[in-house]
Amino acid sequence: MGWRVHIMSARLPCPPAPGPLEAFAVQFDPLFHTLAQRHGFRTYLAGLLMPRDRSKTLTALVGAEPLVQAQAAEVQRLQFFLSEASWNVEAITAQRLALLTQAEDSAPSASGVLVIDDTGDRKDGHATDHVSRQYLGSVGKTDNGIVAVTSLWADERHYYPLHVEPYTPAARLAQGKRDAAFRTKPHIALELVEKAQAAGIEFEAIVADCWYGENKELEMALRDRGLPHVLARRGNATGGWALAEDAFTFREAAQNVPKNAWQAVQRRFRDGHVEVWWATELTLPGYGPGKPGRAVCATTDRNTLPEISTWYLTTNLAREQTPLSEIVRLYGLRNWVEQSYKQMKDELGWADFMVRKDHAIRRHWELVCCAFVFCWWYSDCRWRVSDEMRHPDRIEPLSTRREKNRRHQNDAVLDPVVTCGEGLAGPGALAGALLGRVLSCAPAP
Repeated sequence: MGWRVHIMSARLPCPPAPGPLEAFAVQFDPLFHTLAQRHGFRTYLAGLLMPRDRSKTLTALVGAEPLVQAQAAEVQRLQFFLSEASWNVEAITAQRLALLTQAEDSAPSASGVLVIDDTGDRKDGHATDHVSRQYLGSVGKTDNGIVAVTSLWADERHYYPLHVEPYTPAARLAQGKRDAAFRTKPHIALELVEKAQAAGIEFEAIVADCWYGENKELEMALRDRGLPHVLARRGNATGGWALAEDAFTFREAAQNVPKNAWQAVQRRFRDGHVEVWWATELTLPGYGPGKPGRAVCATTDRNTLPEISTWYLTTNLAREQTPLSEIVRLYGLRNWVEQSYKQMKDELGWADFMVRKDHAIRRHWELVCCAFVFCWWYSDCRWRVSDEMRHPDRIEPLSTRREKNRRHQNDAVLDPVVTCGEGLAGPGALAGALLGRVLSCAPAP
């Protein structure tokens, strides 16, 4: 009887990614089965991170001419990597989050928030999965396009995407809303919360705007599971049935609060300016003292309650442990999700994909998230290595550095002036530039 001996061959070396991107990409190599996949990962990220001079389609990512060079070998290889290659997008997501949660500078802490939101983008036709006529937040109206429900972690120092899930409108399903595959956006949002918990993401509260805050099913699910949350409501939203003489809407309840019952709250921003807001507890049907939930109003002007700068919030955080100033701080962190959309869409090509199948769309979004996270990873590594080179005797244990990071959440992310060294490649330059723009508009406690 003959014997067969199987010899494990060594992996072929992969052409390195430019500059600091290689040290980031190599941490994902075990998740790719072939040299072509490892090379495709590096090529895709490098293309996303290069300065934008046109839409980041597959041809643009490899520097090919649109249409004329659409069939070029390098374009087709990237197309295969995105649409046909056998790599697992969930495994890439898990590794991306592991890099963040294991790093002392970016690890999520219990003082941050888990932001739930969605974003939509125009797409032509109906051949692309999930595309239909629906409300698109990016254009502020109903149009033909695709919508993704997203989760993001944020505190005063860091913010980064966690999970992404496409929303499939009922019109695309055979039995509409009765179809077993149909899930509402709040339903998907709850699934993203579960994924964040499974990934070990710490947070003080789940935060969402009024579109999710006014969904009673989601609010009750969060309450029943004991998940802390701060959800927005519109001023004309109602708490429930009320007597004729009682406040019926959140705005009416705020208007009925005596002036001496408002508390001054300071909000500090990274550009140095300070805003004085006013906050108060509200009493209306379903919310107030002795009720399962609190209602809070925060505004820049307690007399006029301007719509653009007045928040109506509901929360299950206890009044004894969570004062009004903390409720305002937590909801203020929701602004990071808008900043992340701006950077991922304007710089990293979130909506520039030209694939039609669900799995390829998910892969593109995950690769954009990897490019976004590389910016934080590069910044954290650059400053840590620089500090350790200047002061090797000051290197502290990981646990000590994490605790210090939590105590100094107000420190700046980057120096006001971002400079690039002579040998720094494009991805590193864009990483610094993206983070540099955070300084002028970021909220701080």
